[in-house]
Amino acid sequence: MATSYRPVPLTTFQRRAEDEMVERARAFRDDLRRRRTVREYSDEAVPPDVIDACIEAAGTAPNGANMQPWHFVVVRDPDVKAKIREAAEEEERDFYRNRAPPEWLEALAALGTDEHKPFLETAPVLIAIFAESYSLRDGEKIKNYYVQESVGIATGMLITGLHRAGLATLTHTPSPMGFLNEILGRPKNERPFLLLVVGYPADDALVPDIRKKPLGEIATEL
Repeated sequence: MATSYRPVPLTTFQRRAEDEMVERARAFRDDLRRRRTVREYSDEAVPPDVIDACIEAAGTAPNGANMQPWHFVVVRDPDVKAKIREAAEEEERDFYRNRAPPEWLEALAALGTDEHKPFLETAPVLIAIFAESYSLRDGEKIKNYYVQESVGIATGMLITGLHRAGLATLTHTPSPMGFLNEILGRPKNERPFLLLVVGYPADDALVPDIRKKPLGEIATEL
């Protein structure tokens, strides 16, 4: 949380030799290239300590004014997951049938997605990520800054950590997601940001045959 500014010596930075830097950067790149969004999960349980450590890592993310405007709800209870699936599929049916523009449906068709979300029950863990628009301290509202940016960075770090730990993930964003506040008992100052599905891929899991843009298309050097 926010504290009075009190500078202290930087003792955690590790300087590395250039060849080691290149090796580590390329190894990290190659590892993340193996990451795929998975929609078919085994129901095998995952170690709670892995989830906790990855959330703690996400909690180190840079954020506006050190307000740390995020909250992570880990859901393992089958009954709660069933409620989330029911509510999410209701919103998704309306989206696919009534609200989605044709060009969006065409783009999604290439990925094979639809309103059916069995992974919300099959996967052993769901992590609901909430963005806090303000904090409450002694009954007073404290505005948070750069909330979307901060929570987005933390979410990316969480996904990366889970991948490196040996788990698959899926980012799920039914719209709207207000049902998550009700089902999970979260307060009004928290807005659902994303629902992260976590677990081991099913033995017969399939993924779309897609490619990522090369460096020259995503970066410019001046």
